[in-house]
Amino acid sequence: MTTKAKSKTNNSAEIFVPLNKLKKSPKHARKVLHTEAAIAALAASIAYKGMLQNLVVEPEVDDAGAATGFYLVTIGEGRRLAQLLRVQRKEIKKSEPMRCTVDLANDPTEISLDENVTRSDLHPADQYEVFRYLAEEKGRGVEDIAARFGVTAHVVRQRLRLAAVSPNLIQTYRDGGLTLDQLIAFSIVGDHERQEAAFERLAPNPEPYMIRRILLEAKVPARDRRARFVGLEAYEAAGGSILRDLFSESQDGFLEDVALLDRLTKEKLDSIAARLCEQEGWKWAEVHLDFPHAHGLRRLYPSPVDFSPEDAAAYEAAQSAFNALTEQYDDAEELPDDIDARFGELEAEIERLDAKREAYGADVKVCSGAFVVLNHDGTARIERGFVRRDDEKLLNAEQADGSPVTDSAARVEGASTGDEGMESEGNGGKSLSDVLARDLTAHRTLGLRLALGEQPHVALLAAVHALVARTFYRQEVSCLDIRPVAASLAAHAEGIDDIDAARALADRHGRWASQLPHAPSDLWCFIAELDHDSRMALFAHCVALTVFAVRAPWEQRPLAWATADTVASVLELDMNRYWKPTVRSYLGRVSKENILAAVREAAGPDAAERIAGMKKVAMAEAAEELLGGTGWLPRLMTQSAPQADDALVHRTNTTDEAPETLVAAE
Repeated sequence: MTTKAKSKTNNSAEIFVPLNKLKKSPKHARKVLHTEAAIAALAASIAYKGMLQNLVVEPEVDDAGAATGFYLVTIGEGRRLAQLLRVQRKEIKKSEPMRCTVDLANDPTEISLDENVTRSDLHPADQYEVFRYLAEEKGRGVEDIAARFGVTAHVVRQRLRLAAVSPNLIQTYRDGGLTLDQLIAFSIVGDHERQEAAFERLAPNPEPYMIRRILLEAKVPARDRRARFVGLEAYEAAGGSILRDLFSESQDGFLEDVALLDRLTKEKLDSIAARLCEQEGWKWAEVHLDFPHAHGLRRLYPSPVDFSPEDAAAYEAAQSAFNALTEQYDDAEELPDDIDARFGELEAEIERLDAKREAYGADVKVCSGAFVVLNHDGTARIERGFVRRDDEKLLNAEQADGSPVTDSAARVEGASTGDEGMESEGNGGKSLSDVLARDLTAHRTLGLRLALGEQPHVALLAAVHALVARTFYRQEVSCLDIRPVAASLAAHAEGIDDIDAARALADRHGRWASQLPHAPSDLWCFIAELDHDSRMALFAHCVALTVFAVRAPWEQRPLAWATADTVASVLELDMNRYWKPTVRSYLGRVSKENILAAVREAAGPDAAERIAGMKKVAMAEAAEELLGGTGWLPRLMTQSAPQADDALVHRTNTTDEAPETLVAAE
């Protein structure tokens, strides 16, 4: 195609030049190339609206000053690249005529700079309102608008959401009274009155999360355990609405109908509870969102059972395959995907079969029940084997019918009731008065106190018996008034029952519980027959459950916190075994200043400087990576009161010096 001029003036002639005769000017000020996204957006705009501005060009000449037939683009290089992209897409031909203006008067480098710096960008709010104009007044759909501007449909939805914010707040944004992040926070709801009311309630220059918190006071985030348990599809199918947050990475939003969500959650938990009773044979099953730690019920644990021949063969096959794969890939730094998947399958099969090693008997199930609760990760958890007080007699009768009472148990039962003396004095005697019975047993109690204080080994046995009875049976079994309190930690730390450390403690408790006798009257003989190490291990477990070192604002217990530090020092407690600083556990819940202080302490000032300019969420995520493996812990995780007495720690840990003998004064 030949170049065709529309003006005879060399300095400002408008001509049409074939696209393949245009080149980028070597004198162009822009050295950093356009992004692919920018070129794609220009290509989309040109495809729908044509070239809105001429390219500015100058003729290319060779060393001798003769014209080469090509033109150098001084202004509009982005549009030239956009048209070349359209050629690649087969939308136009490479010889497509481009409308150009020839400029021989101005310096090419200067005017290419002038075009890019002597300009004022459209205010973002004006952009949002134009998008709304195209959608509402011109009737264009989201996909159509996206195509016309070369952006994604999601970007269009975001801009339309911002355009829907209260006009008063939009104007405040234009005037500099709001930042874009704050405007985005207000866009989470569409009610202008609520937006403006929240704006009035907030202090000047509020953090975006504070704006969202006020606007979403009655909403449930989609990451809530109830929402994850029910499922967003099921919630929407039941008529629930979701307020989508178009500006979050997950875009999962907030559930607006809390009552519906609670009903669906309860119905799903109820269905699990019903299956427990119908399919497993439990007498009852109760549903709770959180585990009812104050239930006050005795708990029974499953008993060991033998594998069936089929399960034994399946277990041996799975274990052999697992061992063979482990040996084969022992030195591999990274497993192939299929092998990694196979390891997962074998582990799941071994775990499934291991669960069959223990089971509840039918005699236990007909007298006891289970709690169905909701974990903080949105999964259901079933805790089995709890006996209500009304069922204790029925359970004892079932066990008595199923197994004879041993001689040792009979002796304990005969010795522990003590009711005969209160009824009568000797054979055929009359019943004693309550006053006299209290008098006599008070003297006997005094005698027991003196005698027990003289026999430490029996005192230790009695103390272990009292602790175990209270911890596992929750009945008045011991004559020692020792009442261990194992306070729940779930009220102080959300989700603590679901972490690995809590599961490890529950597993240890379960292992001991599975070994204890079902009948409380058999407990003394069981503890007496334990070897010393086992008895002390059981004692240590029961004592450990009573530890309470939580710092609550309504309690002032400085001496208790100091003792916790002392115990931790003696134990050489390493909290890195049980806790890590993550976005969820710590970094997302403290200020940016605290995050930077942690990184500065653990990874150095340079690492802290690198993330100092980030937004809160990004900073917390980066800090989690930087702190990983450093062993850093918040001060409260290492010390909650003044420094523990080093001398006391030394005396506690010293085992090669015999303690002084203390003799009670007579």
